[in-house]
Amino acid sequence: MRFPNLRLVVISGLSGAGKSNALRCFEDLGFFCIDNLPPQLFPKLVELCTQSGSEINKIALGIDIRERGFLLEFEGILSEFIKNEYPIEITYLDARDEVLVRRFSETRRPHPLAKDRPVIEGIKVERERLRWLRDKASLIIDTSDFNIHQLKEEIHRHFLEREKDKKIIINIVSFGYKYGVPYDVDMLFDIRFLPNPNFVSHLKSLTGQSNQVADYLLANPQTSQFLERLFKFVDFLMSQYMQEGRYYLNIGIGCTGGRHRSVFIAETMERHFRDLGFETTLRHRDIEREKF
Repeated sequence: MRFPNLRLVVISGLSGAGKSNALRCFEDLGFFCIDNLPPQLFPKLVELCTQSGSEINKIALGIDIRERGFLLEFEGILSEFIKNEYPIEITYLDARDEVLVRRFSETRRPHPLAKDRPVIEGIKVERERLRWLRDKASLIIDTSDFNIHQLKEEIHRHFLEREKDKKIIINIVSFGYKYGVPYDVDMLFDIRFLPNPNFVSHLKSLTGQSNQVADYLLANPQTSQFLERLFKFVDFLMSQYMQEGRYYLNIGIGCTGGRHRSVFIAETMERHFRDLGFETTLRHRDIEREKF
C-alpha cells in the first residue's frame, strides 16, 4: 500500500517534555493536528485523508500513553501501520529527569503516573513504559535546554517541506561534558584530547569562535590531523546515510566546558558540510555557561 502524498507524524514522549507545545508548532507548519485520537480511529483518519478530493495530506497526532490498555492498543495499531507501509514518522520528546521534576514543581501539577507518590517515581514508570516507542522514533528531541521558541525552531528545521532530491540535513551541537551529553545525537565525538585553551591566560575568556583560539588549536599538529581524518570519516558516512534514506543527522561535539575546543571543531565541521552543499544547523549549547 502506498501513500505518496501523505505525511503522518505521531508526537509523543514523556509528560512535561513539551508535547502540547510541539503540536502547536506543527499547526504553524500547516499540519492537521489532533490530540489524543483513539488508536482504533487512526486507520479511518488516514482513509478519509487519502480519498479523492481531500485537501489534508499532512497530519500530526499527539499521543499521551499513560494507561497500559491504551499503550497496548496503540502498539498494535502502530505495528499494522508499519506492516502496511503507512508513511508514519514518530517524534519523541524527551528531557532529563531533574528538568521534568522542576517543570512539574513550577506548574504545581501532579505527574499522571505518580498520584500520591513523588514525581520522580512517575517519571521512571513512564520512561520505562515508553522505552519501546522511543526505540521506534524517527526523531528524538531533548527539550531539557529549550524554551518554546527554540523548540519551534527545532521542529521547523526537521519538518519544513523540502525538495525530494535535497540532501540530508545535518544538525551540529557543541557541548561541555561537565553539563551532560545531549540525548538526541546520532554521532558523538569527544575532543578532550586536544590542547585546552582554557589553561592559556589570554584565551581563557574567549570562545572557539575567536581567531585567536582557532590559531592556537591549529598550531598543534593533532588538530589538523584529527580534522583531516574526521572529514574523511563523516563524508563516507554521509553517503551511506543518504542511500539509507535518512533526512537528518544530529552530530554532537564535546569538550570539557563547551566553550573552546568543541565550539571551534563544530564551526569547522559546519563549514565543511555547507561547502559540500548540505543544509546545516549549528548550536553551541554551553558557550554561555561560564563567562569570565
